[in-house]
Amino acid sequence: MDTPQRLEALARTKASALRHEVTGDGGTELGARYVVNPDEVQSLVDAWPQAPRTTAERLLTRYGPPNEVTPTKLMWYRNGPWRRTVLTADEIVHHFPTTHTDFLSQYVDYRVPPDACVDLLRFDGSVLIDRTAGELGARCDSEAMNILTLNLAHDIVTGERDVAGAREHYAETAAAYHLGRPAPDAERLRFAVEGPTADPDENVMAAALAHRAAEKMKGE
Repeated sequence: MDTPQRLEALARTKASALRHEVTGDGGTELGARYVVNPDEVQSLVDAWPQAPRTTAERLLTRYGPPNEVTPTKLMWYRNGPWRRTVLTADEIVHHFPTTHTDFLSQYVDYRVPPDACVDLLRFDGSVLIDRTAGELGARCDSEAMNILTLNLAHDIVTGERDVAGAREHYAETAAAYHLGRPAPDAERLRFAVEGPTADPDENVMAAALAHRAAEKMKGE
């Protein structure tokens, strides 16, 4: 793009951001408007690997058809306790707390303090943080393990547990859950978030643009 096109694109996104700030929504979730035909979903999921296919069947039973679908992804918005649920046919190998594959990502509204991010990633590399959107997520192979991850992530943020303690509790709780023993931290989110969680940061470019524009005018 040439300079006028770049400035025009910047102006468009700035105007869009201002509109969202006026309405107080912080952004859009356009996909939430749609619901996919169940037959279409089933025909795609039938071709998936066994592990994500089984999870897809459970989620379809629990939440109904997704809002969006691609050949390898299903996406729900505002389903149950989740801001967004993304299930993918693609699997990622993960050895914590035991060897498995990750393919189910689920997010909640949550503002993570920047200084807590390192500890969260040390706790579990499949913790997903989006500071700008105000999201905290987990990626694993089941809702139960995502719930457990987020409960312990919350404990780390609030200082209730350190990283080592959270990892140990994760292993013990995950073992109990899979053996059919009581595992309350894997059954429901035990924290609630109120108020806006997005962190749009601050505009530091205006002065730089003015400075560069002034330099350009002097050179002409």
